[in-house]
Amino acid sequence: MAEGMRAVRLRGLGRPQKFGVAGGSLRAVLRKGCRLLQVPLAGSRLCLYEDGTELSESGFRALPPHSELVLLGPGETWRGCASDIELLLGACCERRGAVVEAARTLLAGERAPGRQRLLADLIHNLSENSQAEGKEQDQAWFEGLESRFKNKSSYMRYSCECRIRSYLREVSSFIPNVHPMARDAYKRIIDLMSDKLKSAKYNGCYFDRREEEAARLCTAEGCRLVLQGPFDRADCPCKHSINPYSNRESRILFSTWNLDHIIEKKRAVVPELAEAVKTRDGREVNWEYFYRLLFTVENLKLVHIACHKKTNHNLSCDKTKIYRKRKQTQEIS
Repeated sequence: MAEGMRAVRLRGLGRPQKFGVAGGSLRAVLRKGCRLLQVPLAGSRLCLYEDGTELSESGFRALPPHSELVLLGPGETWRGCASDIELLLGACCERRGAVVEAARTLLAGERAPGRQRLLADLIHNLSENSQAEGKEQDQAWFEGLESRFKNKSSYMRYSCECRIRSYLREVSSFIPNVHPMARDAYKRIIDLMSDKLKSAKYNGCYFDRREEEAARLCTAEGCRLVLQGPFDRADCPCKHSINPYSNRESRILFSTWNLDHIIEKKRAVVPELAEAVKTRDGREVNWEYFYRLLFTVENLKLVHIACHKKTNHNLSCDKTKIYRKRKQTQEIS
C-alpha cells in the first residue's frame, strides 16, 4: 500500500458485514465505501463505530490503523455501540430502553475505550471461522479469489511465494550495478539461490498455518511473541493483531501488512553481496548467509503497515559471515 494510505474496516448502517477499505483521504474512503455499499455519495458521511462521532479530514488522519467506521447515507444516524445493542434487542424486549441506557453508561467515561475494544473484539471473534479450511466450509472467505484455490492454506502459501519471488527478482535486477568482472559469479550465486528457493517452494510455509502460525502476528520492534500452538495470538505495542484465516475481511486487511527486512535488502544486503563477489580475491562467498538474510525469517519480520519503518535501519551484514572456507562443490570462482 502506498505511503499515506489508511486502511479501515467499514460497514453500513444495520449491516453486520464489514469490509476492508483503504484510501489516502476521508473523501477517497467515503467514495469507495459508497460504491461498495451502493449508497449515494451526496449527503453521506463516515463516523466512528464506537461512539458515532462524525469524522472530519483531520479526524480521519488521526485514526488508529484498521479503525471500524460506519457509513451513513442521507438522513441516517448512528449513536455508537449502543445502537447495535438496541437493534439486537428489538421490539421483543420490554425493557429495551433501560438496557440501552445501561449500555451507554458502560461505554462512556474514562474506561470507555477499553470496554469498546473488548466489545469490538467480542463481536469480531464471534464472526471468525478460523477452523474452517476448505472452500465448502467457508465460501465467504474465498470471495474474489481465483477458483483454483480450494483451501485457505493454499492461498496463503501462494501469497507468501509471490512476495519471496519478488525479492529474487530484485536481486537479479541489481546485475547491471555489479562490477563487470564479477557479474558472472554474481549470476551463479543467483542461480544457487533460485534452486534453493524452488526446493523450498519459495518458503510459502511461512504463511501456511499447518507449518507456521506467525502469519497473524505483528513482529515489529518491541513486540513480545509467544507461540504455544495453533491459533495463538500476540499483539504489538500498537495492538496490531490479525488472523487472516478467520474471515474474508481479515484476509483482505492482512494483504496490507508488510514483510520487512531487518537488515535492509536494497540498502545493505544486495549491495554487500555485490561487493563481496567483486572483492572475494580467491575466497568463497557465503551465499547461503545472504540467502537467509534475503528470503527467510532470520531477517524478515511481519509488520502492520503502520509499524513498517521507511527510514534507514542503519544495520549492516555480519562481516565475519560474508566469506567461508572454500568447498569442493558449489564453488563460485
